[in-house]
Amino acid sequence: MKILVATDGSDYSKAAVDRCAKLIKIGEPTTIRVISIVEPLAPVGVEPFGVSTTYYAEAEQEAEKNAEDVVKSAKERLENLLEGSGATIETEVAFSRTTKGAIIDDATEWGADLIVVGSHGYGFVKRMLIGSVSDAVVKYSPCSVLVVRKSDGE
Repeated sequence: MKILVATDGSDYSKAAVDRCAKLIKIGEPTTIRVISIVEPLAPVGVEPFGVSTTYYAEAEQEAEKNAEDVVKSAKERLENLLEGSGATIETEVAFSRTTKGAIIDDATEWGADLIVVGSHGYGFVKRMLIGSVSDAVVKYSPCSVLVVRKSDGE
């Protein structure tokens, strides 16, 4: 089985990583791909009236470093939870203008059997205003999707 776990490092994503680990059967050939998306910043004007290009370059480097830390942490968490299971864990940092598009594209190209994502649990109005990555992944995914909600007890 090939499982794609999308993470942004939030508690909701950590709950998705934990739930993914519970799905693995010992001895069943499984590959888990942990992915985090870096969305490039759109420049707002040019110097001297806008923000300098140096700022954008530094901000994108910091976002990439954060994404690398997030996938490394998720991989270590999975390795601890799945010790002795035989599962293979790989990581990916992707760059895309849309998080949902990058998750769907990666799942399609990699041939994922399942995508696991966390949900912030926003209500209808907030989802309409800021969008929902999990909703979009469910709608456009090439495979099954597990949306994990973080309970208060976790």
